[in-house]
Amino acid sequence: MLPERKQILVVDDEANLRRVLSAQLSRDGYEVHTAEDGEAALAFLKEHHIDLVITDLRMPKVDGMDLLRAALRDDPSRPVVLLTAHGTVDNAVEALKTGAFDYVTKPFDQNEVRLVVKKALRTRELASADATRDVAAPAREGIARFGIIGESTAIQEIYAIIERVADTPTTVLISGESGTGKELVARALHESSSLKDRPFIKVNCAAIPKDLMESELFGYERGAFTGAVGSKPGRFELASGGTLFLDEIGEIPNEMQVKLLRVLQESEFERVGGIKTIHVDVRLVAATNRDLKKEIAVGSFREDLFYRLIVVPVALPALRERKSDIGHLVSYFIAKFNARLKKSIEGVEPEALERLIGYGWPGNIRELENVIERAVLFADSPRIRLEDLSEELRDHSTHDPARAPSPLPPPLGGDAPLADGLKEQVKAAMSRLERELIVRALRQTQGNVTHAARLLKISRKGLQLKMKELNLRERDAD
Repeated sequence: MLPERKQILVVDDEANLRRVLSAQLSRDGYEVHTAEDGEAALAFLKEHHIDLVITDLRMPKVDGMDLLRAALRDDPSRPVVLLTAHGTVDNAVEALKTGAFDYVTKPFDQNEVRLVVKKALRTRELASADATRDVAAPAREGIARFGIIGESTAIQEIYAIIERVADTPTTVLISGESGTGKELVARALHESSSLKDRPFIKVNCAAIPKDLMESELFGYERGAFTGAVGSKPGRFELASGGTLFLDEIGEIPNEMQVKLLRVLQESEFERVGGIKTIHVDVRLVAATNRDLKKEIAVGSFREDLFYRLIVVPVALPALRERKSDIGHLVSYFIAKFNARLKKSIEGVEPEALERLIGYGWPGNIRELENVIERAVLFADSPRIRLEDLSEELRDHSTHDPARAPSPLPPPLGGDAPLADGLKEQVKAAMSRLERELIVRALRQTQGNVTHAARLLKISRKGLQLKMKELNLRERDAD
């Protein structure tokens, strides 16, 4: 794939703050863009791929809260971090309950900004595909309930559990492979309950450094550690009265498991560096892709915590175990990416659908979504054909791991001898692949470099540099 740096948009009406923050983040290796207010930011987001938004809370025209809501509607998995003065911390806390990832108080500490940015981007990387937020799911009875798509027996059982358990305070443990939609079920439990208008706070435990886990969950008081320039509530406080979703709970270190057990038993804790006991009323939903019983056997997960969590277990099936749902999911993703990529794909050819159903899907729904996005992007006919699928899927039916190794393919680049070396041949193949992807993206966007960059999920500047390197021009798309 094309090399890319994470894209960050900094939004603030103070030019000096934009310059300082941009310089710091650029030194950290990110590609930084800026906007002077929320209105300019919204226009920029429509034209560019952005991984993280950092925005001031108080701005003219469109303020940080309005920008937050609009950004979440456009891409719910894209984190938004707020910058706020000490006097508006209460507003920032309210923004976290609305869906902001985190906030940083001004004047900000560089190390705090650095940690928040790393956590936010890591959380985005780990986020499971959410198959309900961009386009309405199919309406036919039985195909979609609680925003979840499927009518297989395995999914019908999930529907029944959600229906029975949603409006109770009972702790739920969701298990399943990565990409099976654990967050989707957690949201369904919250939104189908009487707590739906209360906070839904999510934490991906795998994205948080172990030494920061306690302050992330329970908050901290001013001076508790270097960089703690003010007090800050943790996720349990933010979720009080609502739902806290702890994803990848198997990643929590042993010493933190004891403190988590206490919260579940007594509904109280103290902030890091604090002495005041804080009481909370939180409905906890946890998720894991690990076998926690095996973790207990090797001593990395507490047995008493496990039994506190697994009051109601929800085991999500892998996609290979619910193949009758693949056709419905494919139809949904085609509709989703038609809207996003301004395409008009009508469906999928039977041969291609047969290949999709026969594949093992180690990456589950997330992998299927990526495959369909690519197919919709590059399809040149009204329906997705076998040749529009990835090479791995096209070759799947003939793949047999037990076979003897295949002979070497013909030398790349015509008659290039093997003496040219593996690295040189791989480099040449990558250049050809990059060139093909860029040309096809330019064709899809009628030569619009900005839109092509967005499809390829790189910056406009990055695409221009790559085109120059490959000696490509806009008219090469013709």
